[in-house]
Amino acid sequence: MKKAIVLMMWMNMCLMNAQELTIPQLSQYLSDNPFLMSPTYAGIGNYVKVRMNGLTQWVGVKDAPDTQSLSADVRLGNRSGIGMVLYNDANGETKQRGGKVSFAHHLTFDKYEESFFSFALSFNLNQIRLDIENFDPEAESDQGIINDRASSNPNFDLGTLYRRGGFYLSLNVANILNKDFRKFNPIYEPNTLRNYYVYSGYSFRKNRRDDFEIEPSVFYQYFENDGRSVTDVSTKFKWFDFQDYYYAGFTYRFLNDQLGSPLYVAPIMGLKKGDFYFGYSYQVIMNEILGYSKGTHVFTLGIDLFQGISNCTCTY
Repeated sequence: MKKAIVLMMWMNMCLMNAQELTIPQLSQYLSDNPFLMSPTYAGIGNYVKVRMNGLTQWVGVKDAPDTQSLSADVRLGNRSGIGMVLYNDANGETKQRGGKVSFAHHLTFDKYEESFFSFALSFNLNQIRLDIENFDPEAESDQGIINDRASSNPNFDLGTLYRRGGFYLSLNVANILNKDFRKFNPIYEPNTLRNYYVYSGYSFRKNRRDDFEIEPSVFYQYFENDGRSVTDVSTKFKWFDFQDYYYAGFTYRFLNDQLGSPLYVAPIMGLKKGDFYFGYSYQVIMNEILGYSKGTHVFTLGIDLFQGISNCTCTY
């Protein structure tokens, strides 16, 4: 039991570091919401795309992380886009709230070969707060924490995206600036929160009129402070019915120094009917926490508003 609790705490710190100034990049980015993963997707598409995500980790474990987010992006003119993300994260008595505003610009390398390049800049503002009002006074705890603490920090993300036909490759760096943690624990809390991530995949169709598509993808993330890295390997199958579609698939997440010991395996499914969207993922935990948690639920609800066709294929 003690070993499992230590493992849960370690995984929790990994996720906390991953979501500093952003939201956890778990399987919800596969739910028809790539802008949530990279700002370079802002403005790609014919609608104002609004998505709401709910993430409840480690069901059955008290005070496990719980996150909600709201994202939206829209095209500006024919070649640019803006997007916004708001999120709220609770991890026991540690609370994070924040937002991100992104601007992306899209260029055409070759319209006949459908070759496009995008770049983006995001500004983030995050508040992290530690509340002690629910601490157990009889429990053994850190005697240095005797009051509530909060810190607000601005930061920036940069991203690039290359697309050619069904292929895409996105390179990103998040949390470019160091973070001020002097109000918390300057010895143990990391100030360098830069992380680098790559998202790449390919959408296979026999032809444009085919109503079936297969999309394998890879997501890799590296944390500069301690050298940790994590990889997702995913496959999504999509069926089209005119402008509606349905999909199902799975994702496999692992630490790169533990290839054969996945953190979780997550089946994913969803549909788009008219202007409305629904997605769901259930992350099946594959380590010792499985004995204490029923897994993680990820829900996505969305709506597409105000259709507008661009004159540039770079935002199709």
